[in-house]
Amino acid sequence: MADIKEFIVNDRRKFTAEGEVRPDAPPSVPKPPRPETLQPHDDTESSARLIDRSEQRGPQPVPSQHAPSQHAPSQPVEASPASEASHASDQSDEQLPPPPTTEQTQQAKHAFDATVDRLDTAIRATNPGMDHPPALTFERVIQSLYMQAMMQLGGAAAPGQQPQVDILGARQTIDMLAILSAKTRGNLSKDESTLLDTALFELHMGFLEVTQALARQAAGRQTGAPPPTGGPSIVR
Repeated sequence: MADIKEFIVNDRRKFTAEGEVRPDAPPSVPKPPRPETLQPHDDTESSARLIDRSEQRGPQPVPSQHAPSQHAPSQPVEASPASEASHASDQSDEQLPPPPTTEQTQQAKHAFDATVDRLDTAIRATNPGMDHPPALTFERVIQSLYMQAMMQLGGAAAPGQQPQVDILGARQTIDMLAILSAKTRGNLSKDESTLLDTALFELHMGFLEVTQALARQAAGRQTGAPPPTGGPSIVR
């Protein structure tokens, strides 16, 4: 016959039939509390923990309402006219050469004056009795530009000949006088200011007279009428 093994039966009940705790019952292990029975933490302690964690992580970037989305396609940004003008001005400033130093300016002026003196000496040596050329003044500059503009408007034509008009050159010379008037305003004497204003007035009136005469000639050619004799003709 096979050997019969002895089985030992242990009574693991905690309570007896009368409901009392058995003296040989194993100690009970406390169960973890359920989530709904957990005690709420103190708000002060939780806030302090959150602050500590945020300080450890460092400052986080705040998303901007105008920041473009990472998934959105990038759109080309058009530059404003003001920015384009500023960029063009910066480029033009970079292209300009540096101005000459004070020493370079003085050396160039000294060499120019010495050359002019030698030139005047050579001219007087070849032309005995010739007077020294007068010094150039502001009045002489205005008079020179005035005469140049009058010749360009046909004022140098001989009697009986058709005036030759350089209308574009006359306009440029008159504009030069207008720039001088604007840049020197408040820095001229009374006589200089009167001379400049008078020259500009006469040139403006002469320019209008010539352009009106040219317009009448153009209208006569369109209608087939013979051009007036002695009228101005454009050379440029």
